[in-house]
Amino acid sequence: MAAGEITRVDPATLEEGAVVTNSGRVSAARMYSPQAPSLPFTPQQLASLDEALTLASRTTGLDFSVYLGALGPDTRAQAEELHAATPRPSHAVLVAVSPGERAVEVVTGEESHRRLADRGAKLAVMSMVASFKEGDLSGGLLSGLRMLTDQAGQAPRS
Repeated sequence: MAAGEITRVDPATLEEGAVVTNSGRVSAARMYSPQAPSLPFTPQQLASLDEALTLASRTTGLDFSVYLGALGPDTRAQAEELHAATPRPSHAVLVAVSPGERAVEVVTGEESHRRLADRGAKLAVMSMVASFKEGDLSGGLLSGLRMLTDQAGQAPRS
C-alpha cells in the first residue's frame, strides 16, 4: 500500500467490539482488566513484622513503629514529622525507610533516646541496609527491630 491510499475494511472481518467509523478508521473497544498492585510484603511477612513490632513495644515499654514510603527531599525532617504525630512521641521509636530514595531514618523521642544510644541505632541501620541491598526488605526490618529492642532493654519496673 502506498502513502495516501485508502483501503476499505469489511465490517464482517472485524473482531468483536470493533467498528468502522464514518471517517473510515477502525475503532476497537477492549476489556481492561487492571492488575492488582504488587505489595512489598507477603501476608506472612506482614504477620512477622506485626509480631516483631508488638514484641519490641511490650519488651521495652517503648512505642515502636515502621514507616515504609517516600520521605521527600529532606528525609530526616519528614521522619521527624511522622515521629511527632505518634501518640507518645517521647516514648516512640520510628524506623522510616524510603527505598526509592535509599534512605533509612531512626527517630527517637526524649525517653526512648535515653535507652537507645545513637551508636546502637547506627548499627541497626547498617544491619538493615545490608539486608536491603540483598533485596530482603522484610528481613532487614526484622533484624533492625530486634537490634533496637535488644539495645533498649527491658521496660523499667514501676
